[in-house]
Amino acid sequence: MKSLAVTTDHKLEIVDIPIPKIADDCVLTKTLSCGVCNGTDTKILHGTFKGFDTYPCLLGHEAIGEVVEVGKKVKQWKVGDRITLPYLEMGADGTYAGYYSAWSAYSEYTVARDWQAMAEMGCGPGTPGFWDGYYTQKILPRDIDPVYGAMITTFREVLAACRNFGFTKAKNLVIFGAGPVGLTFTKFVKLLGVETVIVLDIMEEKRPEALHAGADYFINSRDENPAEAVREILPDGADFVLDAVGVNDLINTAMHMIKDNGQICVYGISPIMDMQLSWARAPYNWSVKFVQFPVKKEEADAHDQIIEWVRSGVLDLKDYVSHVLPFDRILDAFSMIEKKVPVKKIVITYE
Repeated sequence: MKSLAVTTDHKLEIVDIPIPKIADDCVLTKTLSCGVCNGTDTKILHGTFKGFDTYPCLLGHEAIGEVVEVGKKVKQWKVGDRITLPYLEMGADGTYAGYYSAWSAYSEYTVARDWQAMAEMGCGPGTPGFWDGYYTQKILPRDIDPVYGAMITTFREVLAACRNFGFTKAKNLVIFGAGPVGLTFTKFVKLLGVETVIVLDIMEEKRPEALHAGADYFINSRDENPAEAVREILPDGADFVLDAVGVNDLINTAMHMIKDNGQICVYGISPIMDMQLSWARAPYNWSVKFVQFPVKKEEADAHDQIIEWVRSGVLDLKDYVSHVLPFDRILDAFSMIEKKVPVKKIVITYE
């Protein structure tokens, strides 16, 4: 089967690897779609993803796979079920066919593991080898298009982060970034009842997208002083300011926007791991919180709410996808991102 690897010299390469053989508590899934993550995937490609240094590796983590074979002890799934977040199990040496895992979901076939069956076999939560990510391997209902269903991973991660940051208690929120993640935060916090949402971006063409997602205000931070513009709308400052981009100095900028006891929330992952911090213009009381890697149980707990929003029509998956490309054009997808072609989510499909 085909898969997408990052080589030791940080280049993308389509490779041939064996189709996985499944254990009794697993299912084999044929990949239907996989979203390109502009953040994680590209940082792993360039060697700037925090804590990741094992190359060559197999890339991808936003797949939908259809079950084609079922292990004899599996309880949750049957042939034909569509599963979120399948991957490849690594061998005893930590690799699959000589490649390390960067979640490996661009592969034509992947695996999902039934945590309930594992528990009955004595390998449940808390035991060696158990991964909380098994909880996120959920059924995608048949009435949801699996191509656009590749957005479900992003949606679950964002909703889990909204809950983790405490946005359900916010009266107002400022969001830096109107890319796929920033727009998703915008949509979700309005659904969660946040009264005033201000979105900032340096690209004017993002204005209609942000307003369509539910933003009450859009500020072009290239043309306006962002802190002054926010203070005109919220004289007392914002309850929360969110970095959905991954630019460290936004923390300093956010300090000029938050109210007393406000919180700066960092979701975007910067390739630079340090910065000069100045709280000279911040209130006396404030906090900063990083949520940059999803807590898998929290992500799993967000699944049902996402499905309900999609089915009720308040969340349109197609609003967040700009390009759908077949696997044989996957290198073109990454080239578009590298060249900073305006995109939302790019979804890769498989025959």
